[in-house]
Amino acid sequence: EDFLNLIFKAMMKDSLNSSHPVSSAVQSSEQIEEMFDALSYIKGASLLLMLKHYLTKEVFQAGIEVYLHNHNYGTAQSDDLWDSMNEITNGTLDVKKMMKTWILHKGFPLVTAVRKGKTVSLQQEKFLYCVEPENWTSDASYLWHIPLTYITSRCNFTHCTNAYLLDQKSGT
Repeated sequence: EDFLNLIFKAMMKDSLNSSHPVSSAVQSSEQIEEMFDALSYIKGASLLLMLKHYLTKEVFQAGIEVYLHNHNYGTAQSDDLWDSMNEITNGTLDVKKMMKTWILHKGFPLVTAVRKGKTVSLQQEKFLYCVEPENWTSDASYLWHIPLTYITSRCNFTHCTNAYLLDQKSGT
């Protein structure tokens, strides 16, 4: 419950146009300090949980083990983690490409789903809680690679989870 409260507080901050990406280039030590705030840590943790759920616990853990082995006693960049995940998925999913859409964009997407019979149409757009005119910038080009999971009437929660990656503005 405490973690959910933290996530919702971070999402509230991230839904403002004055938010910042989890990862960005910095020019000064002040900018480094600004980057390491609650939003970065909570959103980062949420993104790792999202990735673990999408890849499965076993695949995610194997990717973490490869990452730790490859970078023990050394330095690393965020791409190194995504490269380790790509190594484990054997190219079946470009984890780096997917995760960069999350860590390099500020904010998060709103996904609208409309069901007509057996067809579900999906559309994504950036979610803004309120527009702050003094900080407003157009984010129309923002596109996230959103991992979605779903079940059908032929499945139960433990045996048949389907996955879909929404990597366009809309999908079916």
